Amino acid sequence: MSYGASASMGSGSRSGRRTTEFGRTYVVRPKGKHQATVVWLHGLGDNGSSWSQLLEGLPMSNIKWICPTAPTRPVSLVGGFACTAWCDVAEISEDSPDDLEGLDASAAHIATLLSTEPRDVKLGVGGFSMGAAAALYSATCFALGTYGNGSLYPINLRAVVGLSGWLPFSRGLRNKIEGSHDAARRASSLPILMCHGNCDDVVPYSYGEKSAHSLMSAGFRYVSFRSYEGVGHYTLPREMDEVRSWLSGRLGLDDSRS
Repeated sequence: MSYGASASMGSGSRSGRRTTEFGRTYVVRPKGKHQATVVWLHGLGDNGSSWSQLLEGLPMSNIKWICPTAPTRPVSLVGGFACTAWCDVAEISEDSPDDLEGLDASAAHIATLLSTEPRDVKLGVGGFSMGAAAALYSATCFALGTYGNGSLYPINLRAVVGLSGWLPFSRGLRNKIEGSHDAARRASSLPILMCHGNCDDVVPYSYGEKSAHSLMSAGFRYVSFRSYEGVGHYTLPREMDEVRSWLSGRLGLDDSRS
């Protein structure tokens, strides 16, 4: 894990509004007909460049990939060290308090990146580790129709991918979605793919699996959870093949280069 200072974040108390500055955004343009745009989010301490290079090598000619870089901020998990992160996190466990303000800021940044895409292009979000957590949080914002702070969520998501990640704010999600017909309808229409190695020593496999169950029990009907035997906290070519196949099917891509 490398810690690159590619953005900065103003300090401030929880009661005051923080200023979030995101780092550089990298874009992989489609080689064929532009049918979908997916924002892809890196893990803790990484940046958008590394994932843009990996995604550029995928045989998916109809997707435009947008790979932003998270703000640089003190992260409790690494003793307050400043590194790129989509939110603050104290520990990777279901008992750890979630950083609502940081997650909302990241989800809003993702929505802004998707907001200028053509109307006929299908929109998605995916990520690895903490990036997967931010992607899955965006899925719940889409279903509820609002961010955690109550502001309206403006994007019509069509697919969400989370690799080696977890679902923030899972407590109470089911009640919130069941309490709204529109939220239940949106949740039941959104396909989600989650992949996790069963030897992950950073984000426990059991936590990822429980997150998938939380989404399903909250009304997300189309959650696919894939486990990888003997795999730790990293991605494999066969896992990315699974992502490619799943996205092609869910987004109706023809993978042509014309």
